[in-house]
Amino acid sequence: MLDIHIDDFCKDSAVTLKLLYDAFPCNSDLLVEQIIGPDELDDFGLHSRRHQACLAAMLWLADEGLIRFGGLIQQEGIDQAILTNAAFSLLSSTSRLDLRETETAAIVPPASQDHGIHFVSQIDHLIPTRSSQKLRTLMLHFFSKHAESQT
Repeated sequence: MLDIHIDDFCKDSAVTLKLLYDAFPCNSDLLVEQIIGPDELDDFGLHSRRHQACLAAMLWLADEGLIRFGGLIQQEGIDQAILTNAAFSLLSSTSRLDLRETETAAIVPPASQDHGIHFVSQIDHLIPTRSSQKLRTLMLHFFSKHAESQT
């Protein structure tokens, strides 16, 4: 079963976090168009399901305590967004999962963790490759690490 909406969610989340990481520690307005490109309104003035899903991903990141924002910019994006300490710390931390060069996930030995691969570096590497499976694996690992840190 293809879960393309989960792949899109993972990519939208990764791009959102990367954009906010690049702007950190400054607040930033973040538009859906920056993440998925332009969207055409339908005959009723509504955005596409893809646009709505991207905005929902941003709101979910906020609900999960990974980002904060001041408010919505209509249905176009979020205003004054910034990473939370939890997200900044996790993005800056090293991951035992290295998806940069291999087709499958490689586990980095614990001894090399001090020189491991940061989550944000892997995100930055994977976004342009358009490898949805690798990005999905990385983001699901990222979200599980975030959930572990919350307990």
